[in-house]
Amino acid sequence: MDNKKRGLLIVISGPAGSGKGTLIERLMKSSDRFAYSISATSRPRLANEEDGVNYWYLTREEFEGRISRGEMLEYTEYCGNYYGTPLEEAVATIESGKHLILEIEVDGAMQIKERFPDALLIMILPPSYKKQEERLRTRGRDTEEQILRRLEVTKREIAYLDNYDYVVINHDGEMDRAASDIFAIIHAETLSVKRNLNIRDSFFDN
Repeated sequence: MDNKKRGLLIVISGPAGSGKGTLIERLMKSSDRFAYSISATSRPRLANEEDGVNYWYLTREEFEGRISRGEMLEYTEYCGNYYGTPLEEAVATIESGKHLILEIEVDGAMQIKERFPDALLIMILPPSYKKQEERLRTRGRDTEEQILRRLEVTKREIAYLDNYDYVVINHDGEMDRAASDIFAIIHAETLSVKRNLNIRDSFFDN
């Protein structure tokens, strides 16, 4: 499949309270050309979960086998369980022409950038550190300890900002603006020369 028809591999990261989940939902509802990456995990499947919907469920041995064979686009280990993005499924989605969206942390994003340099990395941020703290306290989901831990993690995430291609600031009450910024970024990337080199080869054929 030529570059013009291939989908993009889109990595979206952002600290807690940035609104990235809501923005991704808007992308998914906007067009059937967007696909959301289903992660694989070695943790046991819960009673209300479905294989291929919530996660791809693998045994620890199966997951480690995929790692050793280079079959994971990115992965991490958390609380004794592996989580990651299966390479084969990701490539198949992109080759089908769909834009694959991965909502992952900075460590996974850096793994993808190393293995898939053509990936599009977007960081979603709240307007400020102070505003992030305000959002975390207002939404009432976390304990004080969790809030402080999330805020501390943000300092580490921000340090990776210059490894991303774009940054979108999600201001209060301006979700539409942030979504429009992301759409504009994706549209511009589909028109970039590096993704359309086939035009040079076919220009004189018609």
